Amino acid sequence: MGVRAIGAFSGGLDGMLAALLLKSQGIEIVLATFSSPFFESKPGHDRAAELGFSWKEIPFTDEILTLLKNPRSGFGKNLNPCIDCHANMFRILGEIAGTEGFDFIFTGEVAGQRPMSQNKNSLNRVARLSGYGDILLRPLSARLLKATAPEREGLIDREKLLGLSGRGRKPQMKLAREYDIRYSNPGGGCLLTDPNYCGRLKTVMEIPGMLTGRNASLIRYGRMFRLSENAVGLVGRSEKDNASLEGLAGDEICFKLDNIPGPTGVLIGDPEMLPELIALVKRYAGGSSGK
Repeated sequence: MGVRAIGAFSGGLDGMLAALLLKSQGIEIVLATFSSPFFESKPGHDRAAELGFSWKEIPFTDEILTLLKNPRSGFGKNLNPCIDCHANMFRILGEIAGTEGFDFIFTGEVAGQRPMSQNKNSLNRVARLSGYGDILLRPLSARLLKATAPEREGLIDREKLLGLSGRGRKPQMKLAREYDIRYSNPGGGCLLTDPNYCGRLKTVMEIPGMLTGRNASLIRYGRMFRLSENAVGLVGRSEKDNASLEGLAGDEICFKLDNIPGPTGVLIGDPEMLPELIALVKRYAGGSSGK
């Protein structure tokens, strides 16, 4: 059996290039996309399929919700615990590598591209916290970093890896043209870097027991109101909002007007706040009565 590697892959350009760079050395590649209410797996799935790589989804909701309570390395500008988040992802990949026979793990990170999570100190801290730093390869910046086990042991030719650094992306765009691959413009992708969403999430986190995966997904949609110390209400702003709220509501109280077009309302928390939610739904539907 040849050399095998599994990589963390969100579907972005850097991850695509890292995978292709390793493939060019004859490495068998599997791409893995982590999923949670804050980042989706579909972009990773779609890009992996376009490139012809095997792919798997790894649920990450429980891990990220735990990190949000008290991240060891703190938060970024908003509620993004990037260092601890990445370390936990690589820990999981390292465990998979051990049980499924992968020789190393990798990521598309570029040294210095993000000031908090991708400076050299942060990259080293992530590697150390993961517990699998010696098999964690960053192909796009490898020649600027300490050699890892797969490089030292000759599983990969370090001289054919890259030494990219900084926030400029011209080298990546040049490589994309050489590989003839399609890619989207770089963007956040993680809701924990979105200040508007994080404002909502902070409200949810203030209420004991309210931080769940479902609630973290629900608050992406509609208008959000703090109804009391123990409840929030969501009121749809569009048909898409309404459909999403209804699809995600589950055990939460969901309210719609009878036979009258209008918003869907969802109550999270104290059920005694239902009259307040109903009043909001009527208000945004023009005051009509409903059930």
